[in-house]
Amino acid sequence: MSAIDGPSMKSSIGIWIGLLCIAGLEVFLTYRDFSTRELLAALLLLAILEATLGLLYFMHLKFERRVMMWSFFVSVVFVLLMMNHLWPDAHRMLNIGVH
Repeated sequence: MSAIDGPSMKSSIGIWIGLLCIAGLEVFLTYRDFSTRELLAALLLLAILEATLGLLYFMHLKFERRVMMWSFFVSVVFVLLMMNHLWPDAHRMLNIGVH
């Protein structure tokens, strides 16, 4: 298979094994004696790496035109920014006891 068609089976298995290793590292880190802040930072970085690999290879964004990848990236950032407007309301509802 060419790079335009998508990843080969060999590279897909390599990526899959890499994702399993990252997941194992995440589990290993949770049992270590890290502060909450250090653990959260490490797990978030590993989760972002996992999501990036999954999107690039298993959703084939690496093999799409660049405009497709950038439009996906911009839309995800937009959704996260819009979700940011919900947190104050959720915090307010939690504090006044409305569920």
